[in-house]
Amino acid sequence: MSLLLTLQQRRSARAGELAALFEVSVRTVYRDVAALQAAGVPLWTEPGRNGGIRLLDGWRTRLDGLTGAEAAALFAGAAPEALAELGLGSVLLAAQAKVLATLPEGLRDRARTIAERFHLDAPGWFHRGEELPHLMTVAEAVWEQRRITVRYRRTDATVRRTLEPYGLVLKAGVWYLVARVPEADAVRTYRLARITAVETAGDVFDRPAAFQLAQWWSASAASFDRTLIRDRVRVRLSPRGLTRLPHHLDPATRGEAVLHTGPPDAEGWCEVELAVESPQVALGQLLPLGGELEVLAPAPLRAAFAEVGAAIAARNAVPAR
Repeated sequence: MSLLLTLQQRRSARAGELAALFEVSVRTVYRDVAALQAAGVPLWTEPGRNGGIRLLDGWRTRLDGLTGAEAAALFAGAAPEALAELGLGSVLLAAQAKVLATLPEGLRDRARTIAERFHLDAPGWFHRGEELPHLMTVAEAVWEQRRITVRYRRTDATVRRTLEPYGLVLKAGVWYLVARVPEADAVRTYRLARITAVETAGDVFDRPAAFQLAQWWSASAASFDRTLIRDRVRVRLSPRGLTRLPHHLDPATRGEAVLHTGPPDAEGWCEVELAVESPQVALGQLLPLGGELEVLAPAPLRAAFAEVGAAIAARNAVPAR
């Protein structure tokens, strides 16, 4: 099905290109082409330098090849509130209606069932959403590849920047703009809620064809996580504490904690070296482990644990009778 949809989009392609795209052999491509031809799909191959596998112009498939899971995902995977903020709410409904019309009856019923039983609510609890008066303007600049000039509120000051908007990211209910800053020749991230004014310059820029928004965001987020990790602490954990530890760590530090866990001692406790943002943050992260944890280093963190523990004990002491 992926081969057919690709040819439907391109109309023609070389077998080698398709093999590389789907990570299969050229022989597998020709085998699948033969299977599609046997199913009545108007495909043919042309030899020569400009040849390849071709699909009859104007021919399009219905979506009967979708599996139940794929059809359900089309209706379960969208974030309607986010699309509505971008002005695409009605477009989503229209697209879903068109897909429903082409599905076989069984898949159509399954897609409706999933849509009625699954709702994606991206923001976290108690998150009322941010005021985004300039989201639509920025989104239009992204679609049209037009430069914009923004006023951006930083922690210490408000600055003016000319940007080439590459894309928008919705992370935990918060919108971000990924844009190139021409004067710095760097791609940076801007929180939409901190943009206080936008002017569309009107001139069109060339967005790099090789730029992949999802890949860039993933790498940027990982880099940001690493910049937060500045200190290390060494602790000793009971078997129960070791089991609970991952629930109190950031995703960026969980894997490293596993690598830096020593063997159990005679009491079954293990020493673990942890990468943390700061001792103060570590105190908040590790305190819920209570008596299942002993801080070995640094000394100030151990003293802080002892101080908090003494305060808790004093506050909750049972009065003598």
